[in-house]
Amino acid sequence: MTDHAANAEKVLKKYDRESNTAHYTGWPKKIIAAIAITFSVFQLYTAIFGVLDAQLQRAIHLGFGLALAYLLYPFRRAWTRDHYFHPIDIVFAVLGAATPAYLVIQYRELITRAGTVSPVDTVIGGLGILLVIEATRRVVGLPMVTVVLAFIAYAFLGPYMPGVLAHRGLTPEQLIGHLYFTTEGIFGIPLGVSSTFIFLFILFGAYLESTGLGKFFIDLANAVAGWASGGPAKVAVLSSGLMGTVSGSSVANVVGTGSLTIPMMKKLGYNANFAGAVEAAASTGGQLMPPVMGAAAFLMAEFVGVPYIDVVKAAAIPALLYFTGVWLGVHFEAKRKKLKGIPRAELPNPLTLLKERGHLAIPLVVIVYLLVAGYTPMRAALVAIFLSILCAMLRKSTRMKPIEIVYGLERGAKGVLGVLVACASAGIIIGVVTKTGVGLRLASGLIDLAGGMLLPAMFFTMITAIVLGMGVPTTANYVITSTIAAPALEQMGVPVLAAHMFVFYFGIIADVTPPVALAAYAGAGISGGNALKTGVHASKLAIAAFIIPYVFVLSPVLLMVDATPLALVSVTLTALLGMIAISSALCGFLADHCRPYERILLIIAGLLMIKPGGITDLVGLVLFVVILRNHLVVGSDINQ
Repeated sequence: MTDHAANAEKVLKKYDRESNTAHYTGWPKKIIAAIAITFSVFQLYTAIFGVLDAQLQRAIHLGFGLALAYLLYPFRRAWTRDHYFHPIDIVFAVLGAATPAYLVIQYRELITRAGTVSPVDTVIGGLGILLVIEATRRVVGLPMVTVVLAFIAYAFLGPYMPGVLAHRGLTPEQLIGHLYFTTEGIFGIPLGVSSTFIFLFILFGAYLESTGLGKFFIDLANAVAGWASGGPAKVAVLSSGLMGTVSGSSVANVVGTGSLTIPMMKKLGYNANFAGAVEAAASTGGQLMPPVMGAAAFLMAEFVGVPYIDVVKAAAIPALLYFTGVWLGVHFEAKRKKLKGIPRAELPNPLTLLKERGHLAIPLVVIVYLLVAGYTPMRAALVAIFLSILCAMLRKSTRMKPIEIVYGLERGAKGVLGVLVACASAGIIIGVVTKTGVGLRLASGLIDLAGGMLLPAMFFTMITAIVLGMGVPTTANYVITSTIAAPALEQMGVPVLAAHMFVFYFGIIADVTPPVALAAYAGAGISGGNALKTGVHASKLAIAAFIIPYVFVLSPVLLMVDATPLALVSVTLTALLGMIAISSALCGFLADHCRPYERILLIIAGLLMIKPGGITDLVGLVLFVVILRNHLVVGSDINQ
């Protein structure tokens, strides 16, 4: 392993807990491989022949997940040895598999006495909840654990809470029964989606990665944009957007593509802070990119109660606007610093690339087609998994050996652990919310704080979502923000899909928002820059994510809600022009260097064009055209 690769792996393990697994040799490695492969086979079997009853499917899914989590994420790293498991981790792994197995073994009896929890049930359920929380600490991290424990404490301390937060309080038996023996707690919708759609999509992503699709995306982005001004930065934006279709982690995306693109940017002339920021902003945007959206798209479809394809369509234009904003940011920065691209002679030929490795992208095209055609996400993912293996066989250079196919099963099972544990833990939060009714109380509190006005309510909801999203992975992030923050907007008449997309965006953008900006920290770790300065630059590049959610709440047509073609085109074009104005203002360059007053006017013009409305669009457009014309005239005079 090269020094550069070793540094990338170090950064990934530091900022992405899900990647920080123990590495075993000998018989422990074989045991983990056997459990992981069996897990994947079970998921494939149920996907092909039909899923089990909800609680059975989810219990088996959780049992496999906890067993693997406790073996791969040891209690203490100092105790870990590569040739044996620590006895404590073995005990936890056995208990992690056994507690969900109790539900499977006692399934019929538990159904017959539904609502009645025996003393044995209470012990098993309490242990199961504790095991989920400990697995969350190991795999996801303390921020998620802190939120979960706060909600559990709230369940017991209801009588002592002030004002609207007060409730009667729950007994341990009541809470355990609700969280562990119903489908409204740990075994609720999040784990249900994890045990069906999400697992298959992560397995699909594992096979795509094995085929070398990630390297193909980077090479293709280089061929398409590497020659332009600031070429490597634009390559980072394109490749990270493409990788976001299969990646479930901002940090993993930063390290995966950034280990190649960040050195290229620095070599061209971008400083370390800006180079890390570009990759952080682009990689975070990958979580906003359909069709996967960090696995949150599947949960959103279930929570909102709409077909999955509706979520994908709703996310498409906002994602386009986001990446346009990042692209413009790097473009204007390159123009300001007069940075050139990579000579075309040093870049690969796009047609040659497509001819040699274009077949690797066929499964992605097919899965999008199947989803649009009305196939279920599970069926589409299943077809795409087998197709990714078959397509890799088309050329000798990409062909997978039988052992690599088996290895893909292992990687898929390991890759789902972060999402699985986060979904189980999120189920605890949802369970407390449904049992105590705190969701409506928090919503009422936010509305009261905003004085019943929509814009202040959106602002306070934004702050809540950003704070709740700090240090929390994408899937859990969405579950938390949608449970706590979204109801406030729904109560004010905002369409349900727009409310959920609003909190999702701000939960995700927490990855580049200081002080806890994990994607920016990872970018700084690769570039050697300052973490805080990298975060500030990344926030500026990701400015679209702070603006666009307000737009689609005020004008849901951007989410294709009751949209006519004319209205959709009009809103999209004016929003794109608005992004050009704001990006140039933040960078200080349009067609020439911007004066301070021009930057202020450009921000005003951009906001007016992004805000839906004929008059605001016209005023913003006039302001923008005046400034642009002035720049072009001045630039022409200088050249003459």
